[in-house]
Parts: sequence; C-alpha cells; structure tokens
Amino acid sequence: MSLEVVILAAGKGKRMNSQLPKVLHKVANKPMLFHVIETAFQLSPSAIHIVVGHKSELIEEALKDLPCDISRIVQVSHQKELLGTGDAVASALPKINEESDVLVLYGDNPLTPLDDIQRLTALLEDNPLCVLSAYARDPFGYGRIVRNEEGFLKEIVEEKDASEQIRKIKEINSGIMVTTAKVLRKYLPMIKNDNNQGEYYLTDLAGILVKENKIVDVLQSSNFDLLTGVNSKPQLAFAERTYQSIQANKLLAQGVTLADPNRFDLRGSLKCGQDVFIDINCIFEGNVTLGNNVQIGAGCVIKNCTIDDDSIISPYTIMEDSTICKKNTIGPFARLRPGNVLNDEVHVGNFVEVKKSTLGVGTKSGHLSYLGDAVIGKNVNIGAGTITCNYDGANKFKTVIGDDVFVGSDSQLVAPVEIKNGVTIAAGTTVTKHTQMDENSLILTRAQSVKIDSYVRPTKKK
Repeated sequence: MSLEVVILAAGKGKRMNSQLPKVLHKVANKPMLFHVIETAFQLSPSAIHIVVGHKSELIEEALKDLPCDISRIVQVSHQKELLGTGDAVASALPKINEESDVLVLYGDNPLTPLDDIQRLTALLEDNPLCVLSAYARDPFGYGRIVRNEEGFLKEIVEEKDASEQIRKIKEINSGIMVTTAKVLRKYLPMIKNDNNQGEYYLTDLAGILVKENKIVDVLQSSNFDLLTGVNSKPQLAFAERTYQSIQANKLLAQGVTLADPNRFDLRGSLKCGQDVFIDINCIFEGNVTLGNNVQIGAGCVIKNCTIDDDSIISPYTIMEDSTICKKNTIGPFARLRPGNVLNDEVHVGNFVEVKKSTLGVGTKSGHLSYLGDAVIGKNVNIGAGTITCNYDGANKFKTVIGDDVFVGSDSQLVAPVEIKNGVTIAAGTTVTKHTQMDENSLILTRAQSVKIDSYVRPTKKK
C-alpha cells in the first residue's frame, strides 16, 4: 500500500509577530516547512500534500525552490477558512488515493524525527490509527494523551478543554498521526467543533474511533524536544539551537574536533576527513567538504567550498563557491568570492579579495590586494595593494599572469593584460595591454617628483 503525507501549513502564527507565514521562518537558513518536506520525502511517499491558508501565495512561491525530485510529488491544497486541523486535512482529502495510508505532519515542526515516524507508520498494519506522543516535563499548551486500563488511547484532550486532573498528565500529543484514506473519509465528517476554540480538531478522530471499539495505538517518542512546534521567536531560537546541537554531535562522533559545540552553525551539509579542527563561531552553508588535517579558525563563513588536506583557514575568512587544494593558508580576514581555484600551497593573506580566479602552485598574495577574473601561474608573488583592474564600468576583462612573476606593492594591472613568465613589476607600476615586455624583464613606471620650497598650505576663507 502506498503512503501519502499531508503537511499542515495554513496557520497564521500570530505570536511570531511577522508578516512572513510561520512555516517560512528559517531553521539553519532553510524554511521550517522545507525541513518537514525533506523528512517526509525520505519515507518514499507517492505524494506530499501541503495544506496552505494564510498568505498561501508566499508559500506556493517558496515551494518553487524545492529540488526537482521532491517538487514532482508535492501537491498544494487550500484551506479556505482556518477552521482547525481536522478541516485542514479534509481540504487535502479529495487528492488522496482511496487505498493510501496517510501520515499527518506539521510545517512548523522542523525537527520532526525520521526514526519515530518510520516506526509510527509501521504500527498501522495492526490498527486504524496510530499517534505519536512524548513525555514533557512541562506539558502546558499541549493536548494530553489519556489512556485506558489496557494502556491504549482513550482520548486526546486539548489544553483549553482539559480538566485540572487531565492537565496533570505529562504525556502529550505531538499531533503527528498515521491512518488510512478510508478511515479519514469515513470518520472526518463526524468531528464536531463544540469546543472552546470552535475548531474541528483532528485529534478528536482518536476518540471517535475508540467509541467505535477500535484500538488506537500510541508510540511514545524518546525526545520531546524534537516534537515541539514553533509558535514564537523564542521557540524558533530553541529549534535552531537544538538542530545545531544535533549536527555538532554527529560531527563529534565522526572524530571532528569542535572548540565549542555550542558555538557552531551548519546550514547545509559538511563532510570532514580525519583530524579536522573547527574553532568557535564558524558558519558552514551549502555543501562543504574538508579534507584531512584541515584547520578552520574562529568566525569563518564557508559556503559551497572544497578544502583539501593540510589547509589552514585563519580567523574571520569568508569564502564561497571555491576549490582550495592542499596545504593552502588563507586569511585572516580574507574574502574568496565565487569561482576560485587555488592550487597547492597557495597563500592568500589578510584583507585579500579573490574573485573568479585561478592561482597556481606556490603563489602568494600576502595582504591588501584584489585579484578578480585572473589566471595566475605558479610561484607568483603579489605585493600589497595590487589590483587587477578588471571592470570598465560595463564589462569584465581577464588578467593573465605567467609563472615566477613578482608584482611589487601598489601596482595596477589594467585588464585585458598578460604578464609574461619571470617578469618583475616594480612597486607603484601601472601595466596595460600596451606595456612592452619580454620574459624576465623589469617593468617600472615612475612619475617625476616635484619639490617646491617654502610651500604655504591653503587656508579656509573666513
């Protein structure tokens, strides 16, 4: 039997105090809804139904950013009025196959645990409905799981409708449940809205089935923190730190050394070799790969980069979409914009910016330079303050530098220009495509100095 997933994403999220729909607020720089969709996708469902309502157009626009393999099975259903979770599921029901199992998830629960919902869906073989619960130290605000003498579910009572006795129960309902399309079609119409909220609670489905002498099974999760929904900015911050703690612990288990696991952020995927060290307050975005013996200094931001063995990235370096080969030393305070390839033993020092450039083996740019749209050979020295002048205000041009070139400080290389092998460029020189040079020549430009005796500086007129 196929599985279809319904993800409820229609709520306003008033407590977020934001114009953005709640489910589009981000954890690890990704909308909460996307986390839930990706978790659901790992169950290999035949369809994923997103139920939208409040500012649905923003959510539908965001869904265009899903990967193609996921988006092809995503369908959107509209809840015309926000009349509760039961009504929300009913909005998706016409699109669900009669023979499917149905898993209900929530777009504001980005930490939905895959292992729990896998075990939950497996329980459906024996019962018409299975719900996921958890033990909460402070259950305030959650629906309570009320069990019968045999330990099966008797009913789920929402906080606002619960008596004082029921509110003492610490087993809470996560809202996540699995059932069948046939059960939903038969029993959803029986749900009433005679409660303090005037809403159609999906949780009432459990009580209806119990009254029909059906057994409703309960799977208790071992981690309440992963099942807490996000309804406010403090809860969003809690979800973020919980997510990052999980990622940090995975890396620690793999042998990565984190100076402080509480000051580490992963906003994508990070693959590490052996003996990798990551200092505090580093952010990894997109897909990042670190080789063996790589050291990442404090405060670095690294996005979509590969950094090979024995490279050292010094503090406060920012790099994206670049390939760093072996034994590089980068930073501190370096900036690598997209499109770079730095070959073995390259040094890019403090306040050097590199963009869409290739640097050959052993090339060094120690400080305070800009290298853009450049192809630089091996064993080249780039002096401080050197600029590849690659932009004329409308178009970009390339600078090509041969092997064993020495570029003195405060030089300007006006692209398009080619510097031949072994050339020495003296400090303060401007090189253009018209500059005459041979291999191993010296290029030097100097303005004539002027001396004026007894010079009087101008003063402001009163």
